[in-house]
Amino acid sequence: MQKCISNNRGFVIITCLAVLLMLGIVGAAAVMKSSDDVEISGSQLRDVNALYAAEAGAEYAYARFRNSIDSTNYPPNPLPVDSFNLEGFKVSFSTVQFDTTKLVTMTQGTYNGLYGMSNLYDVLSTARSNSTPIHNTVSVRMEKVLVPLFQFAVFYEPDLEISPGPFMTLAGRVHANGNLYLGSGSGLNIESYLTAAGEIHHGRKPGSGLSSGTGAVNIKDGNGVYQNMKNADGTWLEHDSEEWVDDSMERWQGQVQDNSHGINDLYLPVSVSGDPIDLIHDATGPNPDSYENQAGLKIIDGQAYYRNADDSWSNVTAAMMAEGSISYTTFYDGREQTNIDVLDIDISALNTSSYWPENGLVYTKQEVTGIDQPATRLVNGSTLKSGLTVVSDNPVYTKGDYNSTQKKPAAIICDAYNILSNAWNDANSTLDLGSRTADATTINVSFITGNTTTGEDGNGYNGGLENLPRFLESWSGKTLKIRGSMVDLWESEQATGKWSYGSYYRAPIRDWGFDNDLLDPDNLPPGTPMINIVTKKQWARFDEIPQ
Repeated sequence: MQKCISNNRGFVIITCLAVLLMLGIVGAAAVMKSSDDVEISGSQLRDVNALYAAEAGAEYAYARFRNSIDSTNYPPNPLPVDSFNLEGFKVSFSTVQFDTTKLVTMTQGTYNGLYGMSNLYDVLSTARSNSTPIHNTVSVRMEKVLVPLFQFAVFYEPDLEISPGPFMTLAGRVHANGNLYLGSGSGLNIESYLTAAGEIHHGRKPGSGLSSGTGAVNIKDGNGVYQNMKNADGTWLEHDSEEWVDDSMERWQGQVQDNSHGINDLYLPVSVSGDPIDLIHDATGPNPDSYENQAGLKIIDGQAYYRNADDSWSNVTAAMMAEGSISYTTFYDGREQTNIDVLDIDISALNTSSYWPENGLVYTKQEVTGIDQPATRLVNGSTLKSGLTVVSDNPVYTKGDYNSTQKKPAAIICDAYNILSNAWNDANSTLDLGSRTADATTINVSFITGNTTTGEDGNGYNGGLENLPRFLESWSGKTLKIRGSMVDLWESEQATGKWSYGSYYRAPIRDWGFDNDLLDPDNLPPGTPMINIVTKKQWARFDEIPQ
């Protein structure tokens, strides 16, 4: 028995020792596994940190690229290439450009539907640990799209008001970065996409001092069928309607949208260093945005200068006056209630002149020195030698048909744009309205101009889009045909006369619309303002550093 007990004790001891050994092995394995987990966890953390460091390099390169575009309108030269240390990592990045420029149509965001010239750039950023073999590489693809401004029948930076008396048809895309007010006396038809970053309303803008017209406002839906803003019960479908978003989508299938639908400002940085109106101001200051810097011919304070091939300037005043390309005269403007001291540029004579600007850009400025208002007028302009853009710090007038024969790309950018018909006679400018009867006139030009503001500075209605190009004649029953793009970016600084109806003009039959030729980049006017849009297109991570 005792022997048996001793044997049992020995077995128990052996069993206990075996159990302890197994526990020791398991414990050691657990400790080893815990140590490995710590090592793996630390490695993963360093890998993640390397990824973040590489992303930081890519973001830094993108920021430098974007800042250069915003401040100069051009990519940085050279493209961003650099390295720096960041939390134990050396970060190196470089940027390359794809050579091919492609014409693209944007399909998302506030620029949906606009076209532009696209260039792609890749940023490659690598982060290497300073103490371990760990590294990470990311690539970010950027797209820079150069978007021409002249893609709208109408673009307004401020509130847009359209309320014509006579029936009016407007063809082409319409956008306002402010509110949009629609109305009519005898009817308004809008044939395309209509958007506002503010609110869309029927009727007049507050402060106009005028009652709202009762005429129909028809806008084409997604199927190309006109649908009236007026409801069956006599109310109007507008921003303040209870079910505005749903009802407008049902009526127009997305062709009419405002901020309730998610429409935002179309950011159009046409100027780099200041306000858009700096485009027409002279280059002194300095003013890098001034078109004077680009002009091939400039006429300033009575002196004409032609840009030579070496970028030097020659004073060609006497020669241009002798050939009849430029002259000076005076007539009366009933809206401004003052005489206009006008520089006449005879386009017919300029066509055959030795001083036609090679780049198609003319800049003019006459100082305001007295009671009379300075201006530039384009006469005999039915035919242009080639594409032509006229920019002026002053108001611009066109007299008679402009660019109506063998149409060329053409633009006018100015303080205020005025249209004088084929029947205009300076001698009658001071007579009553009955002595200033207009005749049918055709204008093929895109223009950027200024306006007054409804309800401000003692103004009532500013005349709306229907009077953005200004008139001084009785146009009753006569047709004014305009094809191009109509843009309002600023308040006029010189031509600030108040709009009124019936005293100095009567409205034409308005046949106005977008020139579809502008959808071809080859048909854009010289010096068309461009908007640079930079977006990130793709992101990728590489396990190995690309060679």
